[in-house]
Amino acid sequence: MTGGAVQSVHPAISMIQILRSGRLAAVVLGLSVLAACGDAQDTAGAPAGAPPEVGVVTLRTQPVSLTNDLPGRTAPYRVAEVRPQVNGIVLKRLFAEGGEVKAGEQLYQIDPALYQAEYDARKAALARAQAQARTAALLVKRYEPLVQTRAVSRQTYDDAVAARDQALADVQAAKAAQDTARINLVYTKVLSPIEGRIGRSAVTEGALVTAGQAAALATVQQVDPMYVDVTQSANQLLELQRALASGRLQAVGQDQAAVSLTLPDGTEYEHRGRLQFSEITVDPGTGAVTLRAVFPNPERYLLPGMFVHARLSQAVDKDALLVPQLGVTRSPNGDALVLVVDSQGKVEQRVVRTGRAVGSQWLVTDGLAAGDRVIVRGVQMAKPGMEVKAVEVPAGEFQPSGPAGQAAPAAAD
Repeated sequence: MTGGAVQSVHPAISMIQILRSGRLAAVVLGLSVLAACGDAQDTAGAPAGAPPEVGVVTLRTQPVSLTNDLPGRTAPYRVAEVRPQVNGIVLKRLFAEGGEVKAGEQLYQIDPALYQAEYDARKAALARAQAQARTAALLVKRYEPLVQTRAVSRQTYDDAVAARDQALADVQAAKAAQDTARINLVYTKVLSPIEGRIGRSAVTEGALVTAGQAAALATVQQVDPMYVDVTQSANQLLELQRALASGRLQAVGQDQAAVSLTLPDGTEYEHRGRLQFSEITVDPGTGAVTLRAVFPNPERYLLPGMFVHARLSQAVDKDALLVPQLGVTRSPNGDALVLVVDSQGKVEQRVVRTGRAVGSQWLVTDGLAAGDRVIVRGVQMAKPGMEVKAVEVPAGEFQPSGPAGQAAPAAAD
């Protein structure tokens, strides 16, 4: 019985295996049909053997204004540290800290009592000297006719003349002493030497100050206009000078050397500045040269010591070649590579030298020429030596937008 049961089970298992095999074959057949249909559709969409299409940009020379994005800091146009010129006790502070002051405006009052008394004493000494000088002059005038008649000796007359001259000298000395006393009295009023914004006061009423002390009483800074000091590497400066000397670049005129600023919060400063001068000495610690620009600051947005970014126009490249960054790749050793479609429609790979970024493009200084067709779309499928169909891409899609710190196209002449 056991053997018969086993024999009756085997036919059922075989039937299940047959059904499963049939279903698997149907699935495989269906997939094969779908794949064949897909291949047929693909073949219909792109004829076999047709060269692939790539987007190209034909290079043309154009004038480009070269700008540098340089870090810098603001500095006041003028700075005056206010110090006392006489000794004394501060009686009053006459300004509001952080406010605006005018040139010649009184800032502090030092106790003038001693200096007033000294001035009065010097004034009296001058009056006494002047009286003595008048007496001596009258005596000489009286002796002049007497010496002619020998009523007085010549020696007496000479002594009178000497006394008169000495009295006149005493008058001059008394005048100088009076002037000194008057100046010291004036110095008890501490005045602002320049117009600008004054900081906090280092002393209060009752403080003892001395002439020539190291600590300043307050600091006045003129912040309109404002200096912006930026640094540029000596290597960049040398490269620019060589390009200008060779004629490849043209210098920007003095009136056209405009400078724009980006504030610490990333916004653009609304006022434009101008380049004032370039330092003639290279900093031995950083290898950089300092450039100074002047900016108007009527709203007082710029504060001394603020970190900013300045965009400085330095030269114009009238025959610049701009290549979209999409068309430039890098080799493992860092060389810049582009793919160019030649006159026979074949792909050619070139090593180029790129300069600065101009918006979404690179400024190419070597390896390409005007009229070259650079591949900017389909770069991944294009291989050197491959035949392709070049489709021109509108140049407007890659025009530089002039972001901060990058070059922008120069206006055509």
